[in-house]
Amino acid sequence: MLASVKLHPLPPSAFYNTFTAYGDGFVEINEKRFESSILVLPEGAIIPWPVARFESLAPEHFEQILALAPEVVVFGSGERLRFLPPRLARALTNHQIGIEAMDLRAACRTFNILMAEGRRVVAALLFETLEERS
Repeated sequence: MLASVKLHPLPPSAFYNTFTAYGDGFVEINEKRFESSILVLPEGAIIPWPVARFESLAPEHFEQILALAPEVVVFGSGERLRFLPPRLARALTNHQIGIEAMDLRAACRTFNILMAEGRRVVAALLFETLEERS
């Protein structure tokens, strides 16, 4: 005998920050376009993240994330996957906060899944300009 499962949809996306689109050099959250580095939580304002290059990342950028009290961080490293040196994420790992690095598009999809599961997730998305890419 098959058991029935009742699914409960999330409330309308106006209450949650949901990635609704992405493409070359942009993401959309609740249909609003962003083209620079940002921090995204399931609820609340989208926070500008003052980093313009992967090579410019510093421990203080991750200390800013620590203040948001996530349980997991999804780091979108741009168009391609780049792993963080451990010294950068130490502020998070010292507090048992998980951090997963992936390309920007995968980070958007993963954030939506974790957010829908009710996880306290932060997406840290790095956007680089054409002139600044290495």
